[in-house]
Amino acid sequence: METQTSVPAGKGKLDALADRHLGGRTNPVILALFAHPDDAEFLCAGTLAHLAGRGLKIHIATMTAGDCGSTTLSGATIAKIRRGEAGRAAKLIGARYFCLNERDLNIFYNRKTLAKVTELVRLTNPSIVFTHSPVDYMVDHETTSQLCQTACFGAMAPNFRTGNSRSAKPLRAVPHLYYTEPFGGRDIFGKEVQATLFVDISATLSRKAEMLSCHESQQDFLRAQQGISGLLDMMRAMADRAGKISYLTSAEGFRQHLGQGFPQEELLWFFLPDLVATIKT
Repeated sequence: METQTSVPAGKGKLDALADRHLGGRTNPVILALFAHPDDAEFLCAGTLAHLAGRGLKIHIATMTAGDCGSTTLSGATIAKIRRGEAGRAAKLIGARYFCLNERDLNIFYNRKTLAKVTELVRLTNPSIVFTHSPVDYMVDHETTSQLCQTACFGAMAPNFRTGNSRSAKPLRAVPHLYYTEPFGGRDIFGKEVQATLFVDISATLSRKAEMLSCHESQQDFLRAQQGISGLLDMMRAMADRAGKISYLTSAEGFRQHLGQGFPQEELLWFFLPDLVATIKT
């Protein structure tokens, strides 16, 4: 296994990349779409903070408001609390927060939900989309990942209509899609899922912790439901693990979706050339 910093693509190639995927925008857009409030903060908030600091516009969205995230409060009560927590966390990096108002444990791959996700992708018109790993410890995460993949691919197709009364226009290009590491770095059989691209978050780790700390309601719940003693301890352990793999102090790991029809260039490196390291096996 070899770790290296991504190699610059050359000015001509980068100019073509910018023209194709940035559409002339001076403030490119990033969409982080995850299943639940606090998922983005755990998995990619350090990277989002870097991107926000370099002038990119950030949107953070969740499929649900986290209505099952309490053992003592009603679904409606905890959902309201968690929407507020997610909004406060997003504001720390100047991001806008969206909730698609699905229900915990009821994120389904169907036309209605796909239309919601596609409409969001078209509305935000992102250059990069971050979402869950296709394999993770719970189906809500995996289904969100599948919905996100299809929405990114289908957002260009004008014949896929979302049914929104004021529908956003189809996209000009398929966004770059990056999957975060699964929680714990392993699939449901305990096999390690290896990221191939890492972002150095040493300088944004404190902001990531500040964002995660906004999710106060989850401290007791995760202790009771999963035996997790502290959000920040778990987050730092994940950053340390990614850092050891990539020979960085603290890192967040990603894999880029490189299937047919998706862009192949490393656009994340284009925005963060001094912070990205890749793993080659």
